[in-house]
Amino acid sequence: MNDRPLVRLDVDDGVGTIRLDRPPMNALNAAMQDGLAAAAGEAGERADVRAVVVYGGEKVFAAGADVKEMARWSYTDMVDRSSALQEAFTAIARIPKPTVAAVTGYALGGGCELALACDVRVAADDATLGQPEIQLGIIPGAGGTQRLARLVGPARAKDLIFTGRFVPAAQAQSIGLVEQVVPAEEVYPAARAWAERFVGGPAYALRAAKEAIDRGLETDLDTGLAIERQQFAGLFATADRTIGMRSFVENGPGHAEFEGR
Repeated sequence: MNDRPLVRLDVDDGVGTIRLDRPPMNALNAAMQDGLAAAAGEAGERADVRAVVVYGGEKVFAAGADVKEMARWSYTDMVDRSSALQEAFTAIARIPKPTVAAVTGYALGGGCELALACDVRVAADDATLGQPEIQLGIIPGAGGTQRLARLVGPARAKDLIFTGRFVPAAQAQSIGLVEQVVPAEEVYPAARAWAERFVGGPAYALRAAKEAIDRGLETDLDTGLAIERQQFAGLFATADRTIGMRSFVENGPGHAEFEGR
C-alpha cells in the first residue's frame, strides 16, 4: 500500500517546496485540498522557510479538481465541502512569505486557481492554463472568479471563464496570467531562483508588503492606505529595520545582512 502523502512540504536552504504528488494529473480531490491547507500552515509557521514554491512535478502542475469525486456529490455535499475547498486555496494565498507557482503541463480549473493563489507564476513554454469549469455546467469555486479578475482584469477574466478556453503559456504571459515563461526543464529552477532571492531578506518587511498589497486590494483606497500606514510604522519595531537603515547610511544600498526579525 502506498502511504506517500499527496501533498508534502520539502525544505532546503530556506526555500519550502509544496509538492503535489497524485499521479498522473494531480487531480485535486478533497484529500489533496486538505493537504494543501496543512502544508500552507506549516510553511507559514516554520522559521526556516523564507519563501515557497508550489510545484506539481515535471509533467503536470494540476489538471483540475477530481471530477469523478465531485460528480457523486449533491448540493448539500458541496455546501458542506465548499468552505474547506476555498479555505485550502486561501491558506496558500495567506502564506505570509513570497510564493511562486512552478507550472508545468496543465494548470486547469482548480490547478489554475492554485497558481492564482501564489504571488507570481513561472510557466513552461508548453504549459496550458485555463478555467474550463463552464464546460461542466459550473463556475470556478476555489477563487477563480475573484483572483483571476483581480489579476488580468474583469473583461479578460469573463472571456476565459465564459468560454472555458485553454490558454497557452505565451498568451498567458501576454495577458498577465503568468510572469515568466521558460523551457519546461527550467521551470522549477527558475521558480526556485526567484524564491531564493528572499531567503536572506527582511522577513517581516516582506510579510508586511504582501499583507498591505493583498488586503489593500480587498478594500477601498483610503482603507488600503491605512493598512499600508500601519504596516509601515510597525516595521520600525523590527531589528531588520535598524540593520537596513544603519547599513544604508554606512555602506550604501544593497549591503544589509538581515536577521529576519
